[in-house]
Amino acid sequence: MARIDETGNIQTRRGFVIRACKLGSLLALHGSLAPLLVSCKSDDNPNAPALTVVQGTLTGGTVTVAVPANSHLAAAGNAALVQFTGGALLVAHTSQGSFVALTATCTHEGCTITGFREQTYVCPCHGSRFRTNGQVAQGPASTALRTFVTQFANEELTIIL
Repeated sequence: MARIDETGNIQTRRGFVIRACKLGSLLALHGSLAPLLVSCKSDDNPNAPALTVVQGTLTGGTVTVAVPANSHLAAAGNAALVQFTGGALLVAHTSQGSFVALTATCTHEGCTITGFREQTYVCPCHGSRFRTNGQVAQGPASTALRTFVTQFANEELTIIL
């Protein structure tokens, strides 16, 4: 079905769609639509210093990590990315003899969290930040990281999956 537009020309639905697509493409090329194309990336630079990587050993349903006195995780306030066969965990030494282990997978879109700044874990993909207890400090993630039970004795951290 055709209709007459405001300039007196005959306009078909097909013609309207073609002109609308051309206009949309032109605007997109010139950046006029940029404010409308909001990404989930935060305004803050998501880049943060990389976490120290520490190796763990998976045995059954537990991951063990050696924490000798000279290791990065030996000092309270430090954190590391613990890698083991089949996965990775975030581990923070929160106070003398106390550790918190979290999944290293961001709850926003599944990226591996690799940054740590100002006592928060930072996802490199979209800038989500998580406190060392796993709670969301800044989105776009809205769900906390999963926590795991930890035990520390004789310079060895055990994380129960």
